[in-house]
Amino acid sequence: MKKKFLAMAACLLLAMACLAGCSSDEKQGGAAGTTGNNDQQELTGWAYIENKGELIVGLDDAFAPMGFRDENGELVGFDIDLANAVGEKLGIKVTFQPIDWDAKDMELSSKRIDCIWNGMSVLPERIEAYTLTKKYLNNKIIIMTLDPELKVASAEDLAGVTLGTQVSSAALSTMQANEVWPEIEANVTEYGTYDEAILAMQGGRVQAIVVDQVLGEYKNANMETKMQVCEFDFGDDFYAIGCRKGETDLADKINEAIQALIDDGTAATISENWFGTNIVILQD
Repeated sequence: MKKKFLAMAACLLLAMACLAGCSSDEKQGGAAGTTGNNDQQELTGWAYIENKGELIVGLDDAFAPMGFRDENGELVGFDIDLANAVGEKLGIKVTFQPIDWDAKDMELSSKRIDCIWNGMSVLPERIEAYTLTKKYLNNKIIIMTLDPELKVASAEDLAGVTLGTQVSSAALSTMQANEVWPEIEANVTEYGTYDEAILAMQGGRVQAIVVDQVLGEYKNANMETKMQVCEFDFGDDFYAIGCRKGETDLADKINEAIQALIDDGTAATISENWFGTNIVILQD
């Protein structure tokens, strides 16, 4: 009986040891798996994009002709076509994610998007906040009006003129950086989109809009009553693509792909389809 009891006890101890060993192995395996996932999450720049095989582009989907919805609700535009062509060159999928333009910094830093690509102007604060690609499109900040009697030949002529523009836009930042800003600030109204600013002008709530040339001229081409472009403008407004700060290798990859599209003529074809001329550049 005693021998039988000792044998049973030995079997029980052996079983407990096996269970403990399995539990330890599972914990170690679980820890290893977690570490692997963390390593993947910690990838940045091009390695992060290449690993997942996808570039998520953040955009304002009401910014024609760069990226906007057509009559069927489909995303179309110059930047849409160019980004898709870049994706083909890099061998990755491009996914477009409409965002609140005013929340673009949070969207980028949280990795909900991988870059901001939607006619984004090169501004000092953006050079500081992001890693930008080279400039890929030239543009101007212009003033447009429906009033043929309104003449703006200089910044001083803006005194007393009511103006509309889009919130958090390059047009607004450019005006704020101009020496005339203290004199015109009280007359500037910010709208959620440029479409709202145009509607405000059509309704007589503002006399003119301050807008990106590429957007203003595209809108004008589709308006029954045409806007006039004022003689004075706020100067050149180059576009670039914004990557997370420090992700220079991703910016370099995009630059290389755009250069390849310039070299093979694809960029010129896309530009001519949207603007009637080739305005694609690639410069520091």
